[in-house]
Amino acid sequence: MHIAAALFALAGAAIVAAWAWLGMKVEMPPSPLGAGEKLHCISYAPFRGAQNPFGPDVPIDPRQIDEDLAQLKPITDCVRTYSIDHGLDQIPEIARRHGMKVLQGLWLSSLPDLSRKQIEITIALANRFPDVIQAVIVGNEVLLRGEMAAPDLARTIREVKARVPMPVTYADVWEFWLRYREVAAAVDFITIHILPYWEDFPIAVAEAPAHVAEIRNRIAEAFPGKDIFLGEFGWPSAGRMRAGALPSLVNEARALHAMVAAAKRGNYRVNLIEAYDQPWKRQLEGTVGGHWGLFDGYRRTPKFAWGGAVSNHPHWRWQGAGGVAFAALVFASALAACWRYPPPAGAWLGIAANAFVSGTLIGWTAENVLLESLTVGDWVRSLGWAAVALMAPLASAAAAASGATIPSFARILARRSDRLGDPLSLALGVLLIALVLLTVQAALGLVFDPRYRDFPFAPLTGATISFLVLTTSWPRRKRLRPAAEAIAAATLALSALYIVINETPANWQALWFAAGSIALAVILLPERDARD
Repeated sequence: MHIAAALFALAGAAIVAAWAWLGMKVEMPPSPLGAGEKLHCISYAPFRGAQNPFGPDVPIDPRQIDEDLAQLKPITDCVRTYSIDHGLDQIPEIARRHGMKVLQGLWLSSLPDLSRKQIEITIALANRFPDVIQAVIVGNEVLLRGEMAAPDLARTIREVKARVPMPVTYADVWEFWLRYREVAAAVDFITIHILPYWEDFPIAVAEAPAHVAEIRNRIAEAFPGKDIFLGEFGWPSAGRMRAGALPSLVNEARALHAMVAAAKRGNYRVNLIEAYDQPWKRQLEGTVGGHWGLFDGYRRTPKFAWGGAVSNHPHWRWQGAGGVAFAALVFASALAACWRYPPPAGAWLGIAANAFVSGTLIGWTAENVLLESLTVGDWVRSLGWAAVALMAPLASAAAAASGATIPSFARILARRSDRLGDPLSLALGVLLIALVLLTVQAALGLVFDPRYRDFPFAPLTGATISFLVLTTSWPRRKRLRPAAEAIAAATLALSALYIVINETPANWQALWFAAGSIALAVILLPERDARD
């Protein structure tokens, strides 16, 4: 009992220390905005929570837009829109009441009738609110999406330009301006999007300002005499890494501070994407797509203060406290299982390692469930990971204390008459099967369709380490190696190798997930106690 109490105290202190480090605030440079100074412009869409632009064209309540613009007014006098559907055509009138300007978006697509509707309504708005609408942006990344040919786009731009009193432009990723140079002749100024995270070769946050400067210079050289407007720059606050580009609250604040400061020094205009998180974008781009806002998409609270310190885990105290409580449950599970026969000292060390790792990562797992779950399928998968991360450490601790072993898949899936009678071993086997299925599904997804998939490194590690320490707590006898486990282990190992190569070693999330997958493969390889 004394060794268990001492090890629990050590594990609890380590969990608190780990979360204090994870939640440590990072100092930002001084605010690039002087007294009374505002951001040049911010991309704005009024959708909140479950609201989205899919389905019927149901207008957003104008009071909702009014609340948003009132909140944005202290930090900017300009918003950029992308369409006139779902009540977005109300924005110029409401912006006028707040003394704000609008970069009016006109959405073009491969559907001519819908594009024509956008064109006519936008032209009418531009002529009705010439004092509010500073420019009309005819099309957004329609060339990137391959939904319109460059000559047709240029013809549409010229049509709009002839019918409105303000400047007209088109907005796209910078490479497409170089690929379709004839479009530049039709616009009054060039609007480029530079999103370092989404580059074909992702750019780390520290290198983002230099990357933007290089691209702007390249575009300026290609189109001398044309004004260049940086129509989109931003950084995501959550989601999967791409190479060395890490989404996080700290990196979002760091990137925006650096970009606004660089724009001031270079005396050019930049529009930040975006005002509010748009959860609906996660259906298109995964977790990362819904976390580009300066404000939260549900509560409408700012993510950081300009010039202030920022934490990637602002609720770390609660996560640390929850981790210590979970570690207590791990030790309690072990004590309940060995009340008659105390386990060897090595088993207690394994239980303490189990408690520390799972206790530290359970708070991270819970945080990611909320971030990564949108659809029913997302919730089922995330809750499945959370269930395994919660139950595997408890069952493994009890097994480590009592000497129970992990059965083969065959013993778990056998006919009723051949199944195990020990509830603890049965639970271990079921949890291991669930963990393997979840990991194989995630690994194969990251091999064959990786772009928008997250790395479930936290629940994978918490569950896998608990099984790993269990396999080293008690000596095992040599048995037959089941083929099912060997096939799963080979799948995980090969997938892990491909993921590291594909994501590059700069992606620590990929490295972490790959290491967890290999550790799980190692657990599956030792001989088990049953026929195949």
